[in-house]
Amino acid sequence: MIVPAADRLSTVEEYYFSSKLQQIRQMIAGGTPVINLGIGDPDLPPSAATIERLAASAREPKKHGYQPYKGLPDLRKAISGYIATSAGVTLDPDTEILPLPGSKQGMIYVALAFVNPGDRALVSELSYPTYTSVSRLAGGTVAVYPLDAENQWAPRWTALEKMDTAGVKVLWANYPHMPTGATASRATLQRLVDFARERRILIVHDNPYAMLGTTLHPLSILSCEGAKDVAIEFGSMSKSHNMAGWRIGWITGRKDYIDTILRVGSNVESGMFLPAQEAAIEALHAAPAWYEALQKEYAERRALGTAILSQIGCAVEEGQAGMFVWARTPDQAPEAKLLSDAILRSVHVFIAPGSIFGTAGERYLRLSLCSPAPVLQNALNAVRSFTMPATGRAS
Repeated sequence: MIVPAADRLSTVEEYYFSSKLQQIRQMIAGGTPVINLGIGDPDLPPSAATIERLAASAREPKKHGYQPYKGLPDLRKAISGYIATSAGVTLDPDTEILPLPGSKQGMIYVALAFVNPGDRALVSELSYPTYTSVSRLAGGTVAVYPLDAENQWAPRWTALEKMDTAGVKVLWANYPHMPTGATASRATLQRLVDFARERRILIVHDNPYAMLGTTLHPLSILSCEGAKDVAIEFGSMSKSHNMAGWRIGWITGRKDYIDTILRVGSNVESGMFLPAQEAAIEALHAAPAWYEALQKEYAERRALGTAILSQIGCAVEEGQAGMFVWARTPDQAPEAKLLSDAILRSVHVFIAPGSIFGTAGERYLRLSLCSPAPVLQNALNAVRSFTMPATGRAS
């Protein structure tokens, strides 16, 4: 007899990329080279000083034990200083910052900390799938709010404000937005805060792409008036510091929210590796020139990514941030998954279908910029021979 899985797993699906990457591995094993422009896995290293600090700390015999659940005080201070310098938000490092073993893990902490069985969570119609899965794993149900493609993918306010929010506990938001790359105006973030204050909803704002735009001073939702009453915000070193595999992130907010999340985290993990924390402190002290070089690299890659999608016939909006390019497919193209599969099958380039982030993405593709310029150039050369399938527009 096989012991059955818990019922809660019936509410979540296998992550799309886990099955798609298996297909790509099989193609490569069979002798078909594939250029994978689907997943956002940073290929660049952290700063040299960060790596040196990790190595030096790891050589010390006493640096390998369990660590405090709240992280090193110096790490919290470094996070506080980084946010103050970049976003202009002042946070108490002792009470308003909680380092995390990756913000994705922190998302389940937040869901378990605030979502009761039967509570509702608001998730935008295009979003990181984990927002939905952790809400459901905590026993909540998900209600989808629409976005406005004509207004930098801000919430479609007339629809959101008419929604029945009875039983809604949290609202998940994310700017710069994934998958569209849209950046939020201060007015958008303030309106979200005002909406949450009126409806007594907690905003969970995910902000991992803050430094991958064109400014060294990105917006934080906590800079909005009244935000600390109703908002918490994730940060991550995965993208902004090229430290995805290090699993270092944080959540910020008022003390009582942080303390509530800590009650979950302290029962799930046992602190982060000390040398990694000390290296993160080094990374957070990087000079502006380091971030400027990173932004320049992504700008060059973005130009090539835009050229790839334009060659297919897609339309790319300007002003995107993050490590992806989001593009609308031609009217005559099949739906996103069929088009993505056709490109992979025909020219062996994988570009993610926008539909995996929500049904509003059926007419979109998302291309990852986590490959060096020569690889992107090879992909551009490859798609020049791609012919759009004659399937007509999907209904």
